[in-house]
Amino acid sequence: MLGGAAAVCAVALVAYLLWPTWGTSGANAPDKLPVSVGGTLFNLPTTAIRMKIQRHSGPQERIDLDFLYPSLEPPGTPKHVTADTVDASLLPIDRIFLSIAAHHDALSPEQRTATIYPRYLEPGATMPEDGLTMRMFRADTPYGSEDLYSAASPALTARCTRDAATPGMCLSERRVGGADLTFRFPRSWLSQWRDAAEAMDRLTAQLRGPKS
Repeated sequence: MLGGAAAVCAVALVAYLLWPTWGTSGANAPDKLPVSVGGTLFNLPTTAIRMKIQRHSGPQERIDLDFLYPSLEPPGTPKHVTADTVDASLLPIDRIFLSIAAHHDALSPEQRTATIYPRYLEPGATMPEDGLTMRMFRADTPYGSEDLYSAASPALTARCTRDAATPGMCLSERRVGGADLTFRFPRSWLSQWRDAAEAMDRLTAQLRGPKS
């Protein structure tokens, strides 16, 4: 029973990630919206914004987007998914998810990597494979089901869940002005980790508005 419930929850999570919450945009909808998050300006493709309530210009506390990978184009009009068709509709994830949120001077991603994560890691690290190092979090920590990946060139730091009922997912964060950008993507992409790291760099540059 517990295993079946966990599998259902895992399927529901993937369905949520792949199912945008907005409908077809109107004919007069702008291609991009200027949005300020934490006082930092971003120019965001309208069709990449996942929640209808967030599809407006001006200040916002948080905004959620997704982009096709590796093209980094906004996704097209979503197909409707119901509880009856969700299993048939689950295909390999072909997009990268991005949340932009005001950080309000919280600990930066770089500070967490330098001062928080080391407390929870197993003492040993894997030998770098193609420049990418992996360290496991201890099982008795808040990150017990995750591994920490890091590389220097191009720079990459990502916490990744392990493959289970659903494929593992990675989370990579960076700070831009008053906002924190949180990228999510399948762990399997780490086999070509340089491509994933460079895609996040390109998206960050593309979405930035004029610097004050």
